[in-house]
Amino acid sequence: MAIATHATARRIEAATRPDRDRAIDALRAIAILGVVLGHWLVTALVFDDGPIRGASPLQFLPALTPVSWVFQTLAVFFLVGGHVAAAGRSRRIIPYGDWVAGRLKRLFRPVLLVLAVWTVVGGFLLAVGSDPATVRTLVMLVLSPLWFLLVFAALTAATPLVVRLHPAVPLTVVAVVDLFRIQLGAPAWVGWVNLAAGWLVPFAVGARWQRMSRGSLWGLLIGGTATTIVLVCWAGYPASMVGVPGAGFSNLAPPSLAAVTFGLAQCGLAGLLREPLGRLMRRPAWWAAVVLVNLFAMTIFLWHQTAMITAAVVTRLAVGPLAGLHTSPDSAVWVLERVGWLPLFALVLLFIGVATRRIRG
Repeated sequence: MAIATHATARRIEAATRPDRDRAIDALRAIAILGVVLGHWLVTALVFDDGPIRGASPLQFLPALTPVSWVFQTLAVFFLVGGHVAAAGRSRRIIPYGDWVAGRLKRLFRPVLLVLAVWTVVGGFLLAVGSDPATVRTLVMLVLSPLWFLLVFAALTAATPLVVRLHPAVPLTVVAVVDLFRIQLGAPAWVGWVNLAAGWLVPFAVGARWQRMSRGSLWGLLIGGTATTIVLVCWAGYPASMVGVPGAGFSNLAPPSLAAVTFGLAQCGLAGLLREPLGRLMRRPAWWAAVVLVNLFAMTIFLWHQTAMITAAVVTRLAVGPLAGLHTSPDSAVWVLERVGWLPLFALVLLFIGVATRRIRG
């Protein structure tokens, strides 16, 4: 097995173009795995006397808030996306329309299978008498992350405009929108302007990333970190960088100024780590792991919640309630128990990935 794995790594190494920026692929893999592990760690399905409900250990254990700082990596994904999109358009190998169509096709074709499967699953559960609240909880867990693809697709299509846009422009929009909705009592819907403007900030940083100096990257890291601390400690923004069920305010729905400045700090750190990551990716084993994550990136992103749900439901039906898998996440012990279930989630995700690959042919 070790020989086979070593041989596979060598084959991947030999097939890689010498000029490929491996650090970009590594950052994309880190961003995807951060989102997945974050969801698996802070999302609980509670099986009790009523319908299945969702919960989060962040509701009960505020000391776990730093977990959200580590695993909320969406800004890095938008950063890499902006960089890759801008680099692709700068070469202008194919017409803009064909370029956009190709990228959007790669994004949305796998989504159709997810929607089809969960339409069938949701309909079946309702037909056999499952509580509608249970069905709604499960379906929303799967579909709620898909908002990201819509925003990413829109920003990708706007790449020719983004490359001319300074990130300070959408950052200012986010700040003004937050001023109106938080301080001046504007209607809540005003905040949704930040859904595009907030993620446009790291996307625009990525579009000009290649031209940024190390001093600029340090400025993003230090300035973004300091501003986020000020906003959390003195401006009333939540410390958690993910939504917490029951909380009155979320940094992600829609993106707040604190989420955006935190993302800028991540962009700066990612830029500073680019060269060390590039050197690390010269090791065949590390590079092979990154290549595999990138190869199955959409499968991992689209199906990771389904994997967690499948593991929870099947084990509940087969053996009954299990700690850390079906119980309320209201103690530090639950967190340790949940970590022990992560390999099962990964295994189920692997099986789902193989099945969906065969279905797609």
